[in-house]
Amino acid sequence: MKVLVTGAKGQLGYDVLRVLEEKKINHLGIDLGDCDITKREDVDKIFNEYKPSVVIHCAAYTAVDKAEDDKEVCYNVNVNGTRNLVDASKKIKADFLYISTDYVFNGKGTIPFKVTDKPEPINYYGVTKYLGEEIVKEIVNSYIVRISWVFGVNGNNFIKTVLKLAETKNELSVVSDQIGSPTYTYDLAYALIDLISKKQYGIHHITNKGYISWYEFAKEIFKQANRGIKVNKVLTKDYKTKAIRPLNSRMVKTIELRDYKDSINHYLEEIKDHA
Repeated sequence: MKVLVTGAKGQLGYDVLRVLEEKKINHLGIDLGDCDITKREDVDKIFNEYKPSVVIHCAAYTAVDKAEDDKEVCYNVNVNGTRNLVDASKKIKADFLYISTDYVFNGKGTIPFKVTDKPEPINYYGVTKYLGEEIVKEIVNSYIVRISWVFGVNGNNFIKTVLKLAETKNELSVVSDQIGSPTYTYDLAYALIDLISKKQYGIHHITNKGYISWYEFAKEIFKQANRGIKVNKVLTKDYKTKAIRPLNSRMVKTIELRDYKDSINHYLEEIKDHA
């Protein structure tokens, strides 16, 4: 098995490479400095040189609010970039794993979304990720993995943000009516390598165990980090953002990672070591 990982410097790509290294699986990680996935000639060059048997596509434009104004760039990365990688993979019959998102759903109701539910994205980022899914389906040997509320050691995320804010504030207001599941990239990376090793093709929902609000997420972070920060509830309608956020990000998990509280505990220890 030869695994090509895009977005190697991102939160997930970083951890996927760590696990591939640990398991001694032949791999190559690429990021923008190595290959611009929006340029077909760049993609073809990498594929011709490395000839991967599996592609794990972690690279994406993920600035959800910025995407509402920056539509051309977002589309170019998430749709055209995915198209280039899929076309190159088809030529050499490589398996393809695509990282998608809970944002492909409309966020209505309270029932967790199943893999068979019809996507209906409500922001532009979600639209482009869904279009990417449709392109990936052209490959029979493909995996679409929807995740949510990602945090990892290598990059910015909710945990790092609230801990940073807590350095200068005694209280924070956090949205309490958006419900979903955190996804620790270290845990997810193991699940992805397991998927490709067992060739469990198809659509998967993979997150850590538990459905919580961002408010509950923040409370648990401060509790485990021993920070005496007061956390106030705020409703989505009173917390204006450029992009519409889904209130219901619950997904029925095809693979469930360990409890989110355990993953926070592991993560807080990990970022101490990287401080």
